[in-house]
Amino acid sequence: MDSLTQIALGAAVGVAVMRRRTAVWKAAAWSAVAGTLPDLDVVIDHGDPILDMVLHRAETHALFWLTLFSLPFAALVARLHGEWAQWRRWWLALWLVLVTHPLLDALTVYGTQLALPFSNHPFGLGSVFIIDPLVTVPWAVGTAWALAARGSAVGLRANAVGLALGCAYLAFGFGAQQHVRQQAIASLQAQGVQAERVLVTPAAFSTLLWRVVAVGGDHYHEGYHSLRDAPGPMRFDRFDRGAALAAELAGHDGVQRIRAFSHGFYKLHEEAGLVRISDLRMGAEPNYTFSFAVARRASPLQLLPVAQSAGQRPDVQRALPWWWQRLWGQPLPPPR
Repeated sequence: MDSLTQIALGAAVGVAVMRRRTAVWKAAAWSAVAGTLPDLDVVIDHGDPILDMVLHRAETHALFWLTLFSLPFAALVARLHGEWAQWRRWWLALWLVLVTHPLLDALTVYGTQLALPFSNHPFGLGSVFIIDPLVTVPWAVGTAWALAARGSAVGLRANAVGLALGCAYLAFGFGAQQHVRQQAIASLQAQGVQAERVLVTPAAFSTLLWRVVAVGGDHYHEGYHSLRDAPGPMRFDRFDRGAALAAELAGHDGVQRIRAFSHGFYKLHEEAGLVRISDLRMGAEPNYTFSFAVARRASPLQLLPVAQSAGQRPDVQRALPWWWQRLWGQPLPPPR
């Protein structure tokens, strides 16, 4: 999730655990710091944009390493404030803040390596968009209320209610995702599409509109479903995955990493003389957030010494009106 949401969650969790055992501002401040610490790995430059992508949310998001880090971190905070008698409570609060950060991240589609150093599997449920105000606002408002009330019973109750509302919304997103998945699979089967894997993830900023990607053979299919849609099958557009290019680049390290990190939701295509690989999970046809040039057109392909980032953003002036209308169930084709 975005940094603001992680800060809001961290502060809310810290205040809920510490309650009146320390000043509410101390609990909120240190928990906000802990809530954003795992994302400091973005400052690490691995010298290759593909490595920067697949190694983000790695060790700093691993439950094992965060648990170990929480012990000296809590000891430092307790000693700094002269609250050593509360060390165990500080540890519980900061540990919960640290581990809920990657657990929340794992609900997005990106991929979070929770199980390092035992496994580098990137967990990505994809039931919430990386930025969603209905997640952030309840947590932020509840904590702000607790701070304004200086830790009174009413303020702590408001913080708990804010936490519960945000978590309830996340649970709603998961339920909506499963509903849309059933609709998508039924529509694909009815249209004779043999899908090897199906991805269902929310469109931007909401859990009302969902994007579906189905991968099968040499093609992938993209469609959208709003919870406000009238009954009926989903509409899908078919695109080429670049199977011939995949065969030529089978041994390319960056291609192998994207293939594994995306769980097979990727495409290879040629544009302006460059061969690019795109992660189909983030973005929408034809604009993808994570797209990389890995080779130059030649016979045979000429591999680039270092991948070049080639991510593209949609035309907001076209995409935003379409998003708003499609969100409320208007059966419009996506802007390409």
